[in-house]
Parts: sequence; C-alpha cells; structure tokens
Amino acid sequence: MLDALSWLVTQIGLGFYNLFFAVTHPSLWLDWSDKEALMRFVYYGASVEFFFVVFDIFLVVTLIGLIFRPFMWACVRGLEGFANAVGRTAAWAGLIMVAQQTLVVFLQSIFRLGEFTIAPLGLGITQSVGWWSEGLKFWNAVVIALCVSYTFVQGGHVRVDLIYAPLRHRAKRAVDMFGALFLMIPPMVLTWMYAWFFLWRHLITPKVSASDQLELMLRKSSIVKWNVETIGFSPDGFNGYFLFKILMLCFVAMVLLQAVAFFYRSYLEFVEGEASADKYLDRDSLGEGEEAYEGTH
Repeated sequence: MLDALSWLVTQIGLGFYNLFFAVTHPSLWLDWSDKEALMRFVYYGASVEFFFVVFDIFLVVTLIGLIFRPFMWACVRGLEGFANAVGRTAAWAGLIMVAQQTLVVFLQSIFRLGEFTIAPLGLGITQSVGWWSEGLKFWNAVVIALCVSYTFVQGGHVRVDLIYAPLRHRAKRAVDMFGALFLMIPPMVLTWMYAWFFLWRHLITPKVSASDQLELMLRKSSIVKWNVETIGFSPDGFNGYFLFKILMLCFVAMVLLQAVAFFYRSYLEFVEGEASADKYLDRDSLGEGEEAYEGTH
C-alpha cells in the first residue's frame, strides 16, 4: 500500500516536470522530420507519463476552482460551450449524408453512372458511385463521434431512472459526481490508450503497440515510414478508413472533456443548492409553445 502511494505521489510530481519539459522542448516530439521525434509522439500519446500530465492539469484547475468558484463556473461554461459548438457544427454532417445518399440513388438508379465528380469552388474529386455510397458511413461516424457531448449537454441521451429520479437535489449531484469520475473517465482512458495505437498501426510501419517500450520504438525509428491505410472493404469502395480511427480519438476526447465539465457542474450545483440547477446551461429550444417536446428527442 505504501509502495503504491509512493508511486502515485512520484508520478504526480513527475507529471509537472514532464509538462514543463515537453513545453520547453517541443522539437523532441513535434518535429516529425526527425523520425525519433515522431516515435516519441506516438509513445507518449498514450503513456503513463501523458496520463499524469493531464491529471496534474486537472488537479490544478480543480484546486483553483475550489478556491475561486467563478473560475470553475467559467470552466463549465467553456467546456459546455465547446461541446455545443462542435456538436452544432458536426450535426450538419447529417444534411450532407442525406444529400449524398439522394445523389447516389439518382445517379446510380436513374442515370446509370458508374462514377461522378463533385467540384465545389473548382476543387474536384472523382470517385465511383460505390465509393460515394460507402462514404456515407463516414458522415454517420462524424455525427456520432462529435455530437456525443453536445447531446449530453442538451439532455438528449436515453436514460432509465429507476433510482436516480426520486432522489433529492444534492443526492442527484453526488451520484452525478461519482458517475463522472468513475463511470465516464476510466473507460474513456482505456479506450484512448488502445484507440491511439490502433490509429498509428494504420499510419506508419513498422507497426507499434501499447506494449512497446520507448527504447524499442526509438530503435524502430531508423526504419519507420508513413503507410497510411487506403484499403476499402470493396475494390472501388471508400478507402479513407483511417479517418474513422481519428474520429475514435475525437470521440474519447469529447467525452473526457464533458466528464470534467459534468463533474464541475455537479459539484457547483451540490454546493450552491437547488437554485443553481442548470445555471448557465445553453440548451437549444424549439421555440415558444414547443417546450413540452424539448428533451424528448
């Protein structure tokens, strides 16, 4: 137990050092013309060291917020505003998906075209109808990955409240704080670790894995080269599947940021009482007279 506590304290202290070192030596991990810098970026992107850097930032921000409550409210508004901005923008992918599907149906079923070109502003892309058809999955993934936090802020997720609903205000906020810290963050941390290396295994060769040590990855840097995955499920199908792996990381990042915002909001509403419920919450409205239908989508 003492060894574990000592390790935790040591890692927290090293997190501040590693953050300062990374900020003051960006060329060691951002100068990708140096293959060793690229491999350092890959290694540290899902490492224990990176976790404690993020954890230290969370601790500092939380401590400041506990001392100066308006700062914590500002963090809540900023994080929720970011989730709303990203979600409201990404939601337009649904319209693109509908337009693309309509175009595919007309050009394939009516005009019998095998391929077609889209060239907005003179920047054209020519692909087969099969490529455009399979590409609909990408827009669907954009909506799912980037609108997840937005939907959470808007209260649009499906939930079944058997125990939570009858609880009093502060009991609900306590449950929310527990859920944010122990039910949202840990699964997303694990997902990030595996999704990070899953992405890079399809961007560079030789392949990397979560079990590789830094020394091994630096040795691999002498033969590393870009090898972006461009293989589709069918010969003429959508071949940008590495974009889905990037969206996986975006999904995890959005949920992690929302977990922090939700924890902060729950704590503030717990401390300030029922009068602070939904304070500063920016939710979309269907308009006057439609309040009964809001939150049911």
